[in-house]
Amino acid sequence: MDFKEIYCHNCKKILGRYNEKYFSDMKIAEIIKSNHASHIHEGHQIVVRRIARDS
Repeated sequence: MDFKEIYCHNCKKILGRYNEKYFSDMKIAEIIKSNHASHIHEGHQIVVRRIARDS
């Protein structure tokens, strides 16, 4: 299974992990805008990275 992970470099924390099968890039961008806007407003660097897991 492949996941996309929302990661904050400043906090060094994973903000969320989402299955690529159910969440498109547009949906993840929407999640970042609505749920993680405070990190962006504080000037934090948010990165979406792809994580591949073997089943």
